[in-house]
Amino acid sequence: MHVLALLLLNLLVGSDGWTDTRRRTFPQNFLFGAASSAYQVEGAWNEDGKGESIWDRFSHEHPEKIADGRNGDVASDSYHLWRRDVEMLRELGVDFYRFSISWPRVLPTGFPSSINEAGFKYYDNLIDELLKYDIQPMVTLYHFDLTQELEDLGGWTNPLSVSWFEDYAKIVFKRYAEKVKFWITINQPNTICMEGYGSDLMAPGVNVKDVGAYECVKNVLLAHAKAYRLYEKEFKKEHEGNVGIGVAVNWFESLDHNNTVNKEAADRARAFEFGIYLHPIFSKEGDFPPIIRTIVDKKSQEQGFKTSRLPKLSYEEIKLLRGSADYLGMNHYTTFLVQHSEEKFESPSVEDDRNTIYTQGPEWTSGKSSWLKSAPYGLYKACVHLNLNYDYPPIIITEHGWSTDKGLGDQSRVNNIRAYLGALLLAMEDGTQVKGYTVWSLLDNVEWTAGTSERFGLYEVDFESETKERTARLSALVYKHIIESRVVEDGWSPSSLKIEITKKKDEKNNNYKGEL
Repeated sequence: MHVLALLLLNLLVGSDGWTDTRRRTFPQNFLFGAASSAYQVEGAWNEDGKGESIWDRFSHEHPEKIADGRNGDVASDSYHLWRRDVEMLRELGVDFYRFSISWPRVLPTGFPSSINEAGFKYYDNLIDELLKYDIQPMVTLYHFDLTQELEDLGGWTNPLSVSWFEDYAKIVFKRYAEKVKFWITINQPNTICMEGYGSDLMAPGVNVKDVGAYECVKNVLLAHAKAYRLYEKEFKKEHEGNVGIGVAVNWFESLDHNNTVNKEAADRARAFEFGIYLHPIFSKEGDFPPIIRTIVDKKSQEQGFKTSRLPKLSYEEIKLLRGSADYLGMNHYTTFLVQHSEEKFESPSVEDDRNTIYTQGPEWTSGKSSWLKSAPYGLYKACVHLNLNYDYPPIIITEHGWSTDKGLGDQSRVNNIRAYLGALLLAMEDGTQVKGYTVWSLLDNVEWTAGTSERFGLYEVDFESETKERTARLSALVYKHIIESRVVEDGWSPSSLKIEITKKKDEKNNNYKGEL
């Protein structure tokens, strides 16, 4: 299958670019959506009984880590402006809205003994307003904002976090299972564990490189599986919802395809970056990827540990995890070129275990974010990889986005959306079971440590104004047209390996003022 897929790609792509100009359309049952997360948009960080989150604590104690100093205390003020947010979704014509519930807003201490009705009322109103206009809510239970009281007990490195999350999930499922048909348990364990616990880049920033990151991986995965099995047992038969997990699946490939050492480094990169989260759930055999087990076990022994720094999964845990998702929530933004590292990383650490260096193509278009470059072929290749390794899993692209500066004429975002949707159509044509696509994000928000210095929104937010005025960008108009027409662009055709498409401008677009 791998050879056939590559042959097809070679047939489509000639030395001078794409030769296939067939018009492709998204099926009528394909779902288009937009996304946000609680900490990034809600604000009201200490209103109406909300508890403190790890991001509240992190941003208050380390303001120097926020690029422009603007944290989530007020953010886009969606806690008060949710009606306008739904109005924007109606303007776009989306099928669903992906948002997250703030654990500390509804359970201020993290435990079921303290339920905050005022916090739940906010989500009651939002969900009801979405359903009123036939917009399906896609609810993420956890998007990085752990209750600080739970973090004080060890957070995701504490094995008890598995039952803490299960208790929280049960309360939310019980309240909303009748109304919500799409769930994501946990968003990006890659970021939670490697950047929050394995470094100090993200909250809680505990920087336990040796064992903490791997302990987090095990606990987060088991927490997901427990929540999935809970829904499966108590809610699925009656409400027929779908529960998945959100994983960052960017593409990682060898810098030099003729270099065996670098090809092996790319294999390691894919295993450590996303395989460690996908393999236990989507593979037939379950458990962590063998390549990671071999590397970490060997290094742990050499480093003097009595047991491996990568925790063992019991037979019962492997069984619990295997098949514990109705779909994969695939967050995809970019591609990295991988080579084996000759440098010495801090040891013991995940970086040392992986032993790779990442670069990106110098000719690729750059976003505002330093890590973000446009390479749409990577989405196609990532889909092929998932198909071959995990037997064509059902996928919803739960995040894809592009960062810019302030301004309404975001042509680079338009180009990026079109290019990646073009690659997605090719992946679907080749058998990838993609059910939907989600733009990150509906509106400008607080991009974690980047603050508001990087803008991802289809709608621009005026963070300086009292009312946090929202204004549609050019990309909102284009996305609306794509949703309505089910095509990337009338008469579009990929023009290069990167599938970059430039929109033809007309007088209306030159005079664009941001109205839908």
